[in-house]
Amino acid sequence: MLAQHEEELSLVDLVSQQLAQRPKLEKQIFSVLQQRQYLGGTVVTNLENELANFIGAKHCVCVGSGTSALLIALLAINIKTGDEVIISPFDVIASAQMIALLGAKPVFVDIEPATYTLDPLLLKSAITSKTKAIIAANVFGQCADFNSINEVANQHSLPVIENAAQSVGATYHNLNAGTLSTIGCTSFSPAQPLSTYGEGGACFTNDDELANKMRQLRDHGQTRHNYYQTIGINSPLNTLQASLLLAKLQIFPQELESRTQIAANYTRLLKESVKTPMIAAHNTSVYSQYAIEVKNRHDIQQQLQKQGIPTAVPIALPIHLLPAFARPDVGNFPIAEQVTPCILSLPMHPYLTVEVQTEIVNALKSVL
Repeated sequence: MLAQHEEELSLVDLVSQQLAQRPKLEKQIFSVLQQRQYLGGTVVTNLENELANFIGAKHCVCVGSGTSALLIALLAINIKTGDEVIISPFDVIASAQMIALLGAKPVFVDIEPATYTLDPLLLKSAITSKTKAIIAANVFGQCADFNSINEVANQHSLPVIENAAQSVGATYHNLNAGTLSTIGCTSFSPAQPLSTYGEGGACFTNDDELANKMRQLRDHGQTRHNYYQTIGINSPLNTLQASLLLAKLQIFPQELESRTQIAANYTRLLKESVKTPMIAAHNTSVYSQYAIEVKNRHDIQQQLQKQGIPTAVPIALPIHLLPAFARPDVGNFPIAEQVTPCILSLPMHPYLTVEVQTEIVNALKSVL
């Protein structure tokens, strides 16, 4: 039982992070209140510059949520009714929903069993004359194989959207997540390694034209005050959340180091008992979740809960099996279908102590 550590037992411990940064966070909040500019302004611009510098992108366009980032990216590359967009059935539901919202069709391609990311070897067979883009998601903090994905995309002149919601701070061949394709999208929701205390998101690109278009799209399509060049949405990142992200970004590298150490300790303690994360040799992961594969997941989860240990099921069903997207011609994706019922996420955050982590591992081993 871990009752003595109850305050630490959460999947994502924002309380400890807040306590560690409280003076800086309060200073940022009071500064915004004094400036009385709650949307846009220098705070958001400063955040965009800091984020672009952090990941090595030419442009960062902050928006109201990760879902909005995906929608704006799709709008920027002109996805419309009748188009097809390739995605993984193991992606977050928002990717498929934003495609469908624009009248396009999500076309699913199965995943690699080791990394759970889109399998590039299966891309060519999914491309048709209606294919207009590919969305490739980074999963549990690790990047997809973008060299191979981009190679196929370039052969067919297709833009690629990188869903980097779970992976800001990760690298692929020494390049940063968010910079690996035409547009990178991320989320700052509380579940992500770099998070707000609400919702937020961003789009990254090195393309000047796309960046300008995405700035218009997040603001109803405005190019100047009350002049609307195109049809857009209302999705600003509010200034309070931007100010908090600026403070959190200062300690983010140290938090990433802690995540790496905690993940390494989990793997050392668990590798003989369960399937632990496999990080490709050319990748580094930010371990947005520490996801293991187990048999009898439901029973294990319930037994751990009785001991006061929270766990999570990251994806209950692959997207193609959900009622919103199930259709007779959707296809079969055996790897996604095989791994989804087995994946269980353990507590993972930079403030997880060795003592508590060891007790979590011992409790897990006792119910396997």
